[in-house]
Amino acid sequence: MSREQAAALDRQDPLAGFRERYYLPLHNGRECAYFLGNSLGLQPKKAAEYVEEELATWRTHAIGGHFIGPRPWKDYAVNFIPPLAALVGAEEDEVVCMNALTVNLHLMMVSFYRPTPQRYKILMERPAFPSDRYAIVSQLQHHGLDPAKALIEVGPPEGEYLLRREDLVAAMREAGDALALVLLPGVQYLSGEVLDIEGLTAEAHAVGAIAGWDLAHAAGNIPLRLHDWNVDFAAWCSYKYLNGGPGATAGAFVHRRHGHDPSVPRFAGWWGQDKPTRFLMEPDFKPVPGAEGWHISNSPVLSTCTLRASLQDFMDAGFDRLREKSVALTGYLERRLEETVADRIEIVTPRDPARRGCQLSMRLRGSADSGRVVFDRLGELGMVCDWREPDIIRAAPAPLYNTFSEVEQLVEALDAATREDLA
Repeated sequence: MSREQAAALDRQDPLAGFRERYYLPLHNGRECAYFLGNSLGLQPKKAAEYVEEELATWRTHAIGGHFIGPRPWKDYAVNFIPPLAALVGAEEDEVVCMNALTVNLHLMMVSFYRPTPQRYKILMERPAFPSDRYAIVSQLQHHGLDPAKALIEVGPPEGEYLLRREDLVAAMREAGDALALVLLPGVQYLSGEVLDIEGLTAEAHAVGAIAGWDLAHAAGNIPLRLHDWNVDFAAWCSYKYLNGGPGATAGAFVHRRHGHDPSVPRFAGWWGQDKPTRFLMEPDFKPVPGAEGWHISNSPVLSTCTLRASLQDFMDAGFDRLREKSVALTGYLERRLEETVADRIEIVTPRDPARRGCQLSMRLRGSADSGRVVFDRLGELGMVCDWREPDIIRAAPAPLYNTFSEVEQLVEALDAATREDLA
């Protein structure tokens, strides 16, 4: 009966047609049920066309492509500002498409982590995605600080998976005047928990700290209003929910109050230079007002153009409708897991839809070794999910291309795999 219910929900889905805009990977000659958009989104069918369009411009015009063609390269990144600003809730002058996520985090910390003998500590979550911790620790060491003294890590209580807002707030208030920067994820990668960006930003500001956010798992996944929430800076990648492809050009947000302040220190480069004077080759740097003032180098067109296809899909679908479907898909997965495998699978992601995005993180009730066996069996059954040490299986039903029927297939596969493991 559940297969029929899932099929009926698919027939009623007003966004069902967007699935046809993406390539699905194959397993034994059949399309996989792909639940790994939180690591790498699927390829939009338009992506190859847009790459070929830029190759043709290069082939035909060579250096002239910077100034002629459908989208001249000298202003290429500007094409991505309106949709990215809409997705993250920003003014257009607060967003820039550039670099990769960790590079952008470093650039932001160059500007917004300016330690003094009094105020020098950074607060982050535990366990953070490793590259975030590497970046933060290296910034501390760059300033000659000992991470053991300058880094505050707040994690879930022993035996739990979710961060407690009250623990984060208590740590900020305890650090007080010593706290320089709070850098947290919009969505925690392991648990799928959505953090209170607005409230925690206000708490950081209350003690005089800067509030920065890693939105790798949030951009294109959950509703964001960075400008209204008074966030100081944020950065995200474009290859997860934004489907830009491996290594696609990332993005960054700088609140207008900082972006229009030329005294904010930064690493400078040619593409951040004031546009009317950029090609005059003058020696002194005058930043472009807004987030583009952090754009050091010209755009890597071939690793940016693929993002154009997916961003168009977001605009065509409308993020409100995508979010509505996301809540329904993830809710359906949660309900069916509870009905089918609750005695064998524990969901560690928050149950409140407002506190999660597309992702459910699960663990097998038993040993981590058993969990890995179950995960491997899912792959054999054509279910593409994700394994994270020590014992987490992550599944992310993305509303642009996943279906209720695929969710039902995943539940059936988990049921079969866990029964086999217990046999």
